Amino acid sequence: MIHIDFDHSYARDLADACAPVQPERPPAPALLYWNAELAQELGLDSAQADAAELAAAFSGAALPAGAKPVAQAYAGHQFGGLSPSLGDGRALLLGEVIDRNGQRRDIAFKGSGRTPFSRRGDGKAAVGPMLRELIIGEAMHALAIPSTRALAVTATGETVYREQALPGAVLTRVAASHLRVGTFQYFALRGERDMLRRLADYTLARHYPELAGAEQPYLALLQAVAERQAELIARWMHVGFIHGVMNTDNMALSGETIDYGPCAFMDVHHPSTVFSSIDSGGRYAYGNQPAIAQWNLARLAETLLPLLDPDEPKNAVPAATAVIEDFAERYQAHWLQQVRRKLGLSQAQDIDQELAEDWLALLARQDADHTLAWRRLADAAEGQDQTLTQLFNDPAAAAPWLARWRQRLDAEPQAATERAAALRQANPLYIPRNHLVEEALAAASDHGDMGPTQALLDVLRQPYTERAGLERYTLPAAPEVAQGYRTFCGT
Repeated sequence: MIHIDFDHSYARDLADACAPVQPERPPAPALLYWNAELAQELGLDSAQADAAELAAAFSGAALPAGAKPVAQAYAGHQFGGLSPSLGDGRALLLGEVIDRNGQRRDIAFKGSGRTPFSRRGDGKAAVGPMLRELIIGEAMHALAIPSTRALAVTATGETVYREQALPGAVLTRVAASHLRVGTFQYFALRGERDMLRRLADYTLARHYPELAGAEQPYLALLQAVAERQAELIARWMHVGFIHGVMNTDNMALSGETIDYGPCAFMDVHHPSTVFSSIDSGGRYAYGNQPAIAQWNLARLAETLLPLLDPDEPKNAVPAATAVIEDFAERYQAHWLQQVRRKLGLSQAQDIDQELAEDWLALLARQDADHTLAWRRLADAAEGQDQTLTQLFNDPAAAAPWLARWRQRLDAEPQAATERAAALRQANPLYIPRNHLVEEALAAASDHGDMGPTQALLDVLRQPYTERAGLERYTLPAAPEVAQGYRTFCGT
């Protein structure tokens, strides 16, 4: 049996925020993926374990010694509508480990069966959606975007039924924590102030210990969460990532990207891009993500009012509102800092924001591929414009903007070759192209072939380094394939 040195601070300190649950035992667990690098980072002693032991331990068939699984309680605004009781309907927190860097991290199952929060769901997951979470999470990690990660994906040997019969799977997810805006909403909606305070104190101790001595620690918590979200969403926007379900139960207070359901990366740059099959109104479109993050933070602020002023919570509204209203400026500061690097600018000038915004508007008008257009700026920095301009409907349309950009670069100290190298380290070449992700998921789900998934993961681990023979991984899907592309949540 695999032993993990688990701690259980969440279940111990916040017992009213979770319910003990055992995973359902799968009939025939088989290991599809094991993240040996992450296991080592977590300090897990798995070197002597074979695939069968790993499959048993990370499917629920034979839990690692020390695991005490619980389902966590939370509420959430889903597409703007409040659900007061959601919770882990198909997930279980096995416990926490202190990794080799001294950081506390959750280890959790997804797809391991029913819990008290499952409502009418079966609590199960299919191979395809669990591998999507693996692929996108590892891509985000390689892009230096804070993210949960997959430790393992295990086939269960049973069939789950969605629109069709699909092979079942369990994902083992590693997260800084699973504390969400929705966790706070759950107790605020019930008027449980003592529990809300305990939850806030736990969050401060776990994620923001530097705020322990703050004069107003709960206001400082709101400010710190807003700062992390501002930086995170800016990073999403720069790589063309669309989360797809930015519900309040999917915003982690740690600042990690969490819950990869109907997510995708944009090919052609358009702010209105939506991939999620359930986002019919475009609430979570690419260009809406910063505003939605601000809206979610406002919901967090509402839950904290009784802590900010226990005697008269409404008196805390102005201070909390100021934090929320400041989010746009926080976001813009992070976005601008990051975009300067993507444009090859090491020094700040007032014209930089307009230059960047005009670049993105040009991409949208010309139906240019988001990732390749940014990447080909490195070629243009060396005087080779064709690889960039051929991405546009009208290649000549790029000329005015390129002239402005080059004039701006004249104020920078780098030589052309140095600048081009820096641009290639700022703008990735390889992202999880939607058609390649679907190709990998279909091979694994329909034929039990993990080869395409592993090949894609190998490419995505080095997103900035161009390698011979991988040209197909750089190209967007053909228009007829991309048109109408939709992703699904998997529940």
